[in-house]
Amino acid sequence: MSISRTGSFRRQNDHFEPQDDADPHAQRRIRGQLEQIDYTAFASNKAVVAQVLGQADALRFQKLAVAAANARAVWVSHALAAADTAGRLTPDDLAKLTHLRGVFEELTEAYEALRRMVERGYIGYGAG
Repeated sequence: MSISRTGSFRRQNDHFEPQDDADPHAQRRIRGQLEQIDYTAFASNKAVVAQVLGQADALRFQKLAVAAANARAVWVSHALAAADTAGRLTPDDLAKLTHLRGVFEELTEAYEALRRMVERGYIGYGAG
C-alpha cells in the first residue's frame, strides 16, 4: 500500500556537523571546506537557474499563483463531487482525483521553488 501526503516541507539543516571536539584546527579546516562546497553549489545554481529562467517579476509569480489556485479549485471541486457519491469512487475517479491533487502540489512546489530562488539570490527580481 502506498501512502501519499499533501503539503510540503523544507529541510532546515541537513548538513553533516562534525562532533569531534578534539582538534579545533581540523574543525576549522573542515568548516572551510564545507563553505567552499556550499559556495560552489550557490555559484552553480546562480549561473544555471538565471540562464534558464532569467529574472522573476510580479507577473511571473502571479501567473504561477493563479495556476496553483485554479488547480486547487479543480481538485477540491472533484473531491466535493466524490462526496456526493458518498465516497464510492471508481478506480478511474480515484486516478483523476489523485492526478488533480498532484497537479496542484507540483504547481505549489514550483511557486515555492521560484520564491526560494529569489530569496537565495539565484535569480533577480524586478517589479515588472
